[in-house]
Amino acid sequence: MAQSKQKTNREMLLDTLHSTKKTSAEDLLFNYKGILYPSTICSEEMFGALETFEARDDDLLIATYPKCGTNWVVQILHEVVSMIKNQEVVLDQPMIEFGNPQMLEILMVIRNPKDAAISFFNFYKSMPALPTYESWNLFFKDFIHGNVCYGSYFDYIVEWNKHVDDKKVMAVTFEDMKIDFPTQLKKISEFFELPLTEEQICTVQSRTSFTSMKEKSEDTHGKLGDAFFRKGQIGDWKNLFTEEQSKEVDAKFQQYLAGTKLGELLNYTKYCKM
Repeated sequence: MAQSKQKTNREMLLDTLHSTKKTSAEDLLFNYKGILYPSTICSEEMFGALETFEARDDDLLIATYPKCGTNWVVQILHEVVSMIKNQEVVLDQPMIEFGNPQMLEILMVIRNPKDAAISFFNFYKSMPALPTYESWNLFFKDFIHGNVCYGSYFDYIVEWNKHVDDKKVMAVTFEDMKIDFPTQLKKISEFFELPLTEEQICTVQSRTSFTSMKEKSEDTHGKLGDAFFRKGQIGDWKNLFTEEQSKEVDAKFQQYLAGTKLGELLNYTKYCKM
């Protein structure tokens, strides 16, 4: 009998997420150094092992808060590398925390906090590995206080703002990618020293558009495709946010990010004001 094909890290991750059943938050989440993580795919042992993790010179690292464009840029880099090598590259996407990334190129993708919150709320509802919230209002209370998986959005951006001037770090926004994808795609490919021709950029753009990825999502993410690729829009937060909630996020932004480089990059007034 022929041997079965060995599964990639990505495939094993999706199998785990598929098989997980919705249960209590206590069973689905665990606290590590003050931050919540999904217990089905993370463990204290894993985080301990990553303390001595050493990346290879050709590893491509992506840093995002959940639901800020992670799967989008993963697919972009997959297509870019495939284009450069002129052959299909196996898409393997281990989820890791960084041990010592000073000598590595890191692509950081950020998204305005209001759309990130809405997308995260819908992701929670659709993902068996995460607890279910009975309402948007209940989720918002936890989101604004950082009591969600991977912690506070604002703490995350504040920490990365300390590294925004590092030569090995490039920051892009979800919004800029949506509005002028070819320009941002060219910047990303050049940052990783994987320059593309104009024709190649057009090809990658076509293959990594939201519509294209959503159409392929059942192949790439199985039954969870709709959870990972829902709308991909700017401004969807206006459909659920109350005026009070909007002002609460405004106050958080003012407290944590006003006047910072990443705060400016987010173009908060344009995307987050009623």
